[in-house]
Amino acid sequence: MNNARRKQIASIRARLEALQAQAEEIKSDLETVRDEEQDAFDNMPESLQDGERGEKAQAAIDALDEADSGFCGLNDAFDEIYTALEQAAE
Repeated sequence: MNNARRKQIASIRARLEALQAQAEEIKSDLETVRDEEQDAFDNMPESLQDGERGEKAQAAIDALDEADSGFCGLNDAFDEIYTALEQAAE
């Protein structure tokens, strides 16, 4: 591998690191929304929790949890990409 391609790989890695930082920020924002929805649900009277409104809030919380769990796999993918880029640049 020549120096020009190594520089391209370094540029790609820097862009990936910026993307990963954005993903972590989005994950944090998502967790905040989920926590706020959970607090709203927890503060509902029991009669509302058991009704349609409570069911919708719980469904939203579950969906946000599912979206949040997707970010765990994303970090693993970034690690694999970084490793592959390091190997390519050798």
